[in-house]
Amino acid sequence: MTAIDPVANLSALIRCPSVTPAEGGALTALEAMLKPLGFTIDRVMATEEGTPDIENLYARLGTGGPHLMFAGHTDVVPVGDESAWTHGPFSADIANGEMYGRGAVDMKGGIACFAAAVARHIDKHGAPEGSISFLITGDEEGPAINGTTKLLEWAAARGERWDACLVGEPTNPDQLGDMIKIGRRGSLSGTITVHGVQGHAAYPHLADSPVRGILSLTQALMDPPFDGGTDNFQPSNLEVTTIDVANKAVNVIPSKASASFNIRFNDTWDADSLKAEIIARLDRAAAESPLRPGRPPVRYDLAWSERPSHVFLTRNNALIASLSGAVEAVTGREPKLSTTGGTSDARFIKDYCPVVEFGLVGQTMHMVDERVAVADLETLTQIYETFISRWFGHAAD
Repeated sequence: MTAIDPVANLSALIRCPSVTPAEGGALTALEAMLKPLGFTIDRVMATEEGTPDIENLYARLGTGGPHLMFAGHTDVVPVGDESAWTHGPFSADIANGEMYGRGAVDMKGGIACFAAAVARHIDKHGAPEGSISFLITGDEEGPAINGTTKLLEWAAARGERWDACLVGEPTNPDQLGDMIKIGRRGSLSGTITVHGVQGHAAYPHLADSPVRGILSLTQALMDPPFDGGTDNFQPSNLEVTTIDVANKAVNVIPSKASASFNIRFNDTWDADSLKAEIIARLDRAAAESPLRPGRPPVRYDLAWSERPSHVFLTRNNALIASLSGAVEAVTGREPKLSTTGGTSDARFIKDYCPVVEFGLVGQTMHMVDERVAVADLETLTQIYETFISRWFGHAAD
């Protein structure tokens, strides 16, 4: 049966140069795997002014419930210095038991394995009593505007409803069976601009250096800690990621300085309460640390980046137990249930149904010579196949 071999599936996907936002043939390759299994396929083009057009794919097998969604992305990050790769980034070469290629683990490998798992399930048991769908975007590594969010809206508008979702991102730090993601921290970003008065560095009394202000304000954002963590999440953490003055002259006090920051936050906060806390810290620092003694408070502007990612935690026992049980049955390891790491498209899916994440080992994602152990492709396929059987059994209870 077509698609039953995860190695062949992944080889076909890697050979498609789908560097975001290009489709690169990857969705066409996936469609060729799923159509013979009985899936109905829709290719959905999403557009928005100022962003690249993105082609996405939605495939469904079955018409009734319960309905299990598998979500992921076929777009990949750029290859970087191609001459530094020991095997071509789109060659899918196998050497020493590993397949090389951009997207091997992030996350064409997960898609290849889930397609193989569905094919094996059908081969052994027939189509499940319910529905399985693939929600696959080409915009996860890009702006994430014309991808999963638009595809979810399109599908929901035509009546699609889901009972659970598995995202195939590479969640395992060291070996398969290490970790299932059952939630994600929120993410909030912003940029502070401090306004000073430009002048000669030798005559500071005639100027106001915004550099002094930006240092005070950024320090206030980083200390004290925002919280000590919660039962399910590590402590919230803010990082200042840039400080810029755009000043090329060492004897000129600049007129303004800016700093950007990102905070990954736990369920102590939501976006609104966190914004209020950040503004309060900045206002205090601005009042207490003028650019020079006797001068007015620091003048600053704060611009928030659009669309913060909201913290979430999945509590669906049937979904978590089905996946944990499948991992342990195949690998003999009990996976850690975690909320660590960055964001993923699960942050959009959680508004439609319970969602968890589990995929390959992520040690080489986004790196030169991204690669996956061929043995892991077979193991992950077995985990996914076991999960499909267990989830449909639990969901029917």
